[in-house]
Amino acid sequence: MTAPNDRYLTVEALRGLIEADEIDTVVLAFTDMQGRLQGKRLHGRYFLDVALEHGTEGCNYLLAVDVDMNTVGGYAISSWERGYGDMEFVPDWDTLRRLTHLPATAMVQCDLVWLDHSPVRQSPRTVLRDQLARVDAGGWVALAGTELEFILFDTTYEDAHRQRYHDLTPANQYNIDYSIVGTSRVEPVLRDLRNHMYAAGLDVEGAKGECNLGQHEIGFLYADALTTADNHSVYKTAAKEIASQHGKAITFMAKYNEREGSSCHIHLSLRGKDGGTVFWEDGGRTPLYDHFIAGVLATMRELTLLYAPNVNSYKRFAAGSFAPTAVAWGLDNRTCSVRLVGQGPSARMENRVPGGDVNPHLALAAMLAGGLHGIEHELPLEDELVGNAYASDRPHVPTTLREARDLFHGSAVARAAFGDEVVDHYTNMADVELAAFDAAVTDWELFRSFERM
Repeated sequence: MTAPNDRYLTVEALRGLIEADEIDTVVLAFTDMQGRLQGKRLHGRYFLDVALEHGTEGCNYLLAVDVDMNTVGGYAISSWERGYGDMEFVPDWDTLRRLTHLPATAMVQCDLVWLDHSPVRQSPRTVLRDQLARVDAGGWVALAGTELEFILFDTTYEDAHRQRYHDLTPANQYNIDYSIVGTSRVEPVLRDLRNHMYAAGLDVEGAKGECNLGQHEIGFLYADALTTADNHSVYKTAAKEIASQHGKAITFMAKYNEREGSSCHIHLSLRGKDGGTVFWEDGGRTPLYDHFIAGVLATMRELTLLYAPNVNSYKRFAAGSFAPTAVAWGLDNRTCSVRLVGQGPSARMENRVPGGDVNPHLALAAMLAGGLHGIEHELPLEDELVGNAYASDRPHVPTTLREARDLFHGSAVARAAFGDEVVDHYTNMADVELAAFDAAVTDWELFRSFERM
């Protein structure tokens, strides 16, 4: 992998910026299980004098905690019995970039290795790298794009917390899907997001309104799959930071309320290493493409945990919601879980199952694992679904995290593709979330039961 464009930094360029006092902070970050960036902020001079050569480390509990960063049981890699030791952060210098929305700051994204320099297999970036190695061995490269929606609120994160996330004022008060007026009302935030992300090396396409109140999407040009996943994590973090700078708050929850949820449609294709198309030939789809789609569909239910990793994720899957319920494919059909779009070099599949809460590295790894399974076993592609997939008799995507957890845990394909250690790790992540949810008393229960029961 090389830096995608000249807006990224080289180490020597960063050295010059630090010595010229234009950069004083270097963020070393990795993507955690929840898809968040975690890491350290280093002083620029310390980075040059020490960390550049000797690196840095972090506690291995960072891949063994819940959303609230509580240490929890059940993880093989990290526990009180194992002493909560360290992992090494290994910078991928091709991800080095300026973060212009923060003062004098640069960032580099890292892989995680153990102290003996063996890879941490459970790290999301490593999970994706392992599937990309399989793609490379087949003679291909994987290209991907993610379409990430969010809801913007006219409140700070602090006030939203004080209000227990109830009765928040959305940035738009009506459906502003494709509305120029609707996006103009929040253009100061959207413009900052577009421009700061471009400066950080992302290739920005544009912004548009969506259906829910205050809901928006900023689109980015496709790239190789690892770059897309890395950029997704950078953007998601920066979006929250930039919103906060404007006194606002963004949520990427899959389903914030009873209206439309926030999706993360993922587009994916394979190309030859020479850039040639392998999904399209002589005016139509190739057998390789059909096998790939068939594999993604065949593994959709058992790999849904990596597309929909939280309890809330499953609230999106409702009929007539533009979130899929049927495991089916269609040509430019938004009612299906897999939508085929484009022709020739633009031919690609769109996975409509993931929501805004998805971990991009894990979701792309799952799609590649499923597609490669289809290619390796030459799975035949079922007939296209024509019409309304919501009314079809096709298999249903899992409806709860518990169902998805059980399918993933028992998946022979997942264990063959990712290894037992990875499958057991993310099964435990689901178990932790389910235990926390089962112990919670919800607002629904209070309103339904306090007086009337």
